[in-house]
Formats: sequence, C-alpha cells, structure tokens
Amino acid sequence: MPIIRLVKIAMVASTALFALLVTLNNLVDYGSNYEFVRHTLSMDTTFPGNALKGRAITSPALWSAGYWLIILTEAAVGIVLAVGAIRLLRALRADARRFNAAKDWALAGAGLGFLLWFTGFLVIGGEWFVMWQSKTWNGQEPAFRFYMTLLAVAIFINQPDGELPS
Repeated sequence: MPIIRLVKIAMVASTALFALLVTLNNLVDYGSNYEFVRHTLSMDTTFPGNALKGRAITSPALWSAGYWLIILTEAAVGIVLAVGAIRLLRALRADARRFNAAKDWALAGAGLGFLLWFTGFLVIGGEWFVMWQSKTWNGQEPAFRFYMTLLAVAIFINQPDGELPS
C-alpha cells in the first residue's frame, strides 16, 4: 500500500475541507466576520492617535466588497485543493511521473491559501491596516496557523514520490 501517497492525499483533502468550512461559516454567519472586516478596514480599534489612520476605509460598500473577496478566495482555495485531492487519488497507483504531475492543483490551492492568509491577513490586514494594534479585531494568530499549515502541506506534498514497490 502506498502509505506516503495516502497521507499526502489526506492532507490535501483535509485542507480543502478546512477552507470549504471556513467559507460555509462565513456565509452562514455572515455578520460576525463582516464586523471583523469592517473594524479592520476602518481602523477604528487601532491605537488612539495612530498616524496611519489615513489608510482607513470607511465605505460600507468597500467593506462588503473586501469581505466577498475573502469569501470567494476561501471558496476557491477549498475547491482547488479538493480538485487536487481528487487528482492525487486518481493517480494513487500510477507511476511516479504521473503521481508527481498530479500534484499541481494541490500545490496551487496551498499557494492560493498562503496568498489569502499571509498576504491578505498578515501583510495587508496586519501591516497596512495595522490590525496588530487591535486587541479585539486581530486575526493574525489564526491566519498564521492557517498559512503555516498550508505551507507545511505544500512542502510535504512537493517532495518527490518514487515508484511503488512491485
């Protein structure tokens, strides 16, 4: 049994499930995380007298657009990872060249998730909108867990797989 391949497939499927559940939660409980986006973009809970407040976005239409961009990207991450898991599963017993080639969607999904949670939440939210200054609306720690998990999965999946034993 190609256990290392099964582990890789399970990891990709698990990260797909995670991203899809995050998407579902944001749709079902839209208001909770909308408030997170609103406070982050408006910078209303950053330090008093913050010299960077000129970056604040105070338009409800832009808050909604930003939140929908996040939700759609989360959905895309989940879908791309799910397709990646299916492609890997279909290549489970294939030769090494075919199994290694089947990793492209899984790696693309992990990369897209990294862009969302690192670039979106840590770089843009954390540094541009100085989310780190907010005691209430700071999503940097959860985002760190998400993108580090995706990074670890991508590194593990990207390790070349050899031929299966005869």
